[in-house]
Parts: sequence; C-alpha cells; structure tokens
Amino acid sequence: MADATTASPSTTNAAVDDHVPPRRLFTFLIMVFGMFMSILDIQIVSASLQQIQAGLSASSSEVSWVQTSYLIAEVIAIPLSGFLSRAFGTRLLFAISASGFTVASFFCGLASTIEQMILWRAIQGFLGAGMIPTVFASAYTVFPRSKFHIVGPIIGLVATLAPTIGPTVGGVITDIMSWHWLFFINIVPGIGITIGVWMLCDFDRPNFALLDHFDWWGLLFMAGFLGTLEYVLEEGPQSQWLEDTSVAVCAAICAVSAIAFFWRVLTAREPIVDIRTFTDRNFGVGCLISFCVGIGLYGLTYMYPRYLAEVRGYSPLMIGETMFVSGIAMFLTAPIVGRLMVKYDMRYLIALGLILFALGSYQMTWITKEYDFWELLVPQILRGVGIMLAMVPTNTIALGTLAPERVKNASGLFNLTRNLGGALGLAVINQVLNERTDLHISRLHDRVTWGNTTAVETLNMFTQKMQGMGDAALMAMKQLSQIVHRQAVVMGYGDAFFMLAVFYFGLSVLVLTLKRPSATVVGGDAH
Repeated sequence: MADATTASPSTTNAAVDDHVPPRRLFTFLIMVFGMFMSILDIQIVSASLQQIQAGLSASSSEVSWVQTSYLIAEVIAIPLSGFLSRAFGTRLLFAISASGFTVASFFCGLASTIEQMILWRAIQGFLGAGMIPTVFASAYTVFPRSKFHIVGPIIGLVATLAPTIGPTVGGVITDIMSWHWLFFINIVPGIGITIGVWMLCDFDRPNFALLDHFDWWGLLFMAGFLGTLEYVLEEGPQSQWLEDTSVAVCAAICAVSAIAFFWRVLTAREPIVDIRTFTDRNFGVGCLISFCVGIGLYGLTYMYPRYLAEVRGYSPLMIGETMFVSGIAMFLTAPIVGRLMVKYDMRYLIALGLILFALGSYQMTWITKEYDFWELLVPQILRGVGIMLAMVPTNTIALGTLAPERVKNASGLFNLTRNLGGALGLAVINQVLNERTDLHISRLHDRVTWGNTTAVETLNMFTQKMQGMGDAALMAMKQLSQIVHRQAVVMGYGDAFFMLAVFYFGLSVLVLTLKRPSATVVGGDAH
C-alpha cells in the first residue's frame, strides 16, 4: 500500500497552494471543449454514413473509410502528442491542433468526392488528436492534487460522454440540416478555442531543443504499427481476417513495425514515446483497465444503435433519442463520483463501476425483438453510471500518482489504450455477432421443419394472407425465413452482451492489484 508520505515534493507543494486562478480554470474549460469536439467527431458520422455515401456517390466499402481514416490517424497522433507537448508547449500545440482540426472540418464539409473526404478526415483526426492527451496532462499537472476530485470528473465525463452521444448529435444534425453540417458545426467553436487558448494559456514553456533529436524512424515505425493494427481490427471481421489479402499484408506490416518500434523506443536517445512509464504499477494497471473500459465504451455505443436500426428499424434520430439515456446518466453521475473520490478508496469505486457495467450488460442477455426504450432504460442507466465510476478514478490513479514531468508522455499512452480497447472491442463484438448469428440460424433452420407444428401453422397463416398477391407459398416462405433470421440476429446480440457481462465481472477483480493512492491525490482522506 502506498502511503501519503511517499508523495513527491510537487504533491506536497500542490497541497499547500490550493488556489486555482480563474484565468487558468477558464483556459482549461476551453481546452476541455476542444477535446470534446475531437472525441465527438469519432462517432458523429456513424449514424449518417448512408447520407454521406449518397452525397458523395461512394460505395458502402468506401464510405466506411470516412470513420476508419479518422481513427487510424488519431491513434497514430495520440501517443506522439506527449513528445510534441514537451517540445512546443501546451499553448502552441493546442492552438495548432485546434486550428488544424477546424480547417480540416471546413474542407470535409466541402468535399465533393469520397477521396477528398477520406483525406481531410485523416488530417482532421491527426490534428485533432493532439487536444485529447494535452487536456489530460494539463488536468494532472496544472492543478493542485487536492483539486483532482473536481477536474477528474470533468475530463472523465467528456471522454466517455462524447462518443456516447456522437450518434445522437450526428442524427439530429443530419435530420435538421444535412450531413455537411456535421463538419461545418466545428468551425465557429474551433476558431473560438484556438483564439482563447492562444491568448490565455500559460501552463508551461516550449523546449524547442527537443526537436533537434526528433526520432523520425520511431515515428515511421509507430505509424506502421498502430495504423495497420487499427486497419486490421476495423476490416478483419467483415473480411474473414487473414483470408483477405489486404488484411493479411497489413497484419504482416503491423508485426514487423511493432518489433522495430519497441526496439527503437528502448534504444533511441530521445524516444518518441517513453514506454518505461508502464513500469509504474498504478499506471500500468490503470492503462489495462482503461483499455478494457474502452472495449465496452465503444462496443456498446456500436451495439445499441445497430440493434435499434437492424431489428427495430429505427431512424438515426430515434436511435439518438433512445441512446441519450446513457449520456444523461453519465452527466448526473460525474459530480457524485467527484465527491465519492474524496470520501472512499478509489479502487472500490472502480470495482463498483465495473460490476454495474456488467449488470447492465447481463440484463441485456435476455434481449428479444420487442426490446424498446423502456426495456433498454435500466441497462443504459447502469452502463452510464458504471462507466463514470470506473473511468474517473482510473484516470486519477493512473495519471494523478505520477511525477509531473512524466505525465505529458503518460497521458498520450493512457488515451491510446482506451482507443485501442475500443478498436479491439468492435472487432471482437463484430466477430461474435457474425459467428453466433450464423450458429443460431443453423440451429433454427434445423427446428423450423415440416415436422414442426408451429412452423407449419405459421407458414399456412402467411400463405392465406398472401393469397391474390402473387406466388403466395413462395412469399410466405420468404417471410418465415426473415423471421427466423431476425430471431437469430437477436440471439446473437444476447450472446455478445453475455460475453461483456462475464468479462467485466472478471475485470472487477483486477482492481485489487492497484496500490491504494495517497490521501493528497484526491484532496481528502480515503476510508
């Protein structure tokens, strides 16, 4: 167990000086809004891909790259931000990121071909990604550690709420205006954020001398490793993994680049990423929990809308209205988590959050095709509350217990783990849905035979209804087949939810390996 006496000198100094200048707090809130925009744009297009596809005359495989290109670029840029933040300083890096994100958003909205859209989305993701870890690093270096129970819930709420409400916001904007405004809506806030940070931010000073030792080989290997990994996880489930040539080639590049990358960061004079930070137990376990929470955070943000569209036939706006419950639960839980962090051991809060998340997923294992808003209400509330209870203390334990000079680099790695967890989660969930649906279709086909009285009666009823509308027998058989397929799909969702429930119940035990954080980290005594 770690003791309060082991806190670094900076911790002691921060505890003495609890005053936060209003200018500094206002600057931080501006930066938080920039981070919100960057994370929101990961999912904001997910409910509107069909409209973008029609507008750009793209194929379904091409339009998926509107999201994939953003994710690949972002996952490369996030760990790079630690080095750039030390070299350029928070003010310059954030201003470059915000202004570049805004310009790229403008050109995304103007795109007239799918190639232009993919290019500008990649630039948007790469430049916008710098805002995310910079905010996390600022939260745990600029503010005294006694204020972590206030700033922690703010960044935790944004990091989890933004991807959750992304489909909702995207659906509303597309319904009211057009898909172009998914990007144009970033312009005015982006300009305001750039100007605000440039004029007000004074958190640190740049160290341009670091650029003399910039590791270009490290960047190349990291891009090859993370970029191809993201591609393999995105495209693998629908491309039969290594049976597809492009996936197999990218997997090979990923493996070679990974070996070269880890060799480089362990031997370079000024590594592009300092992976030795993982030797800190709290940071290492915190990153693992963040990785696992990312699986559920992005996985369920994908599963719920897909179920509502595929089985219930909801429009993007209706999906958004149904999904908004989780967002409200997160928003209301954030300040409560901040107070609980002061009074109770944060490890217990993380474990409770993971158990609530697991319970919400377990309730969905009984899912039927009739599940609507009210059936999804309690599971979504448990999901929202559970994610906040798990994520906010994890952020503080992982980053808030590190020495200040290590936080900038560590913040990039910490945020990377959440995104990689989301990518892996989507790949696994897609694979489970595909395989279990096929299995259930096979089993149901074995049962729905001429010897099954219920099936025969249902088929005869459909045939009678179709009389005079063409080949009644064929149309009745087709309708019965659709019912069987839909039931198999729903059973596949139930299996995927059960998998997540078991996974998060097991993960709650992992919290026991964390050290107890000192009282000064959360600004009070932990009982």
